[in-house]
Amino acid sequence: MLMLRAAGMFLVALGCIWALQGLGLLQWPADSFMLGDRGWVLRGIGAAVAGAALIALVEWRRRG
Repeated sequence: MLMLRAAGMFLVALGCIWALQGLGLLQWPADSFMLGDRGWVLRGIGAAVAGAALIALVEWRRRG
């Protein structure tokens, strides 16, 4: 379960980075192809939601 929780946290963090890069709010790395590309906003939100769902599933299974 620890690995699933870690994977969920990784997905949330990665999704936030993708979304911020897609919005142009995170300009790192400066030569990234993702900067200002709105498609990465949706991909980032999807990854973050999937990660949050994975964390919630792990918590639900732990308590149940």
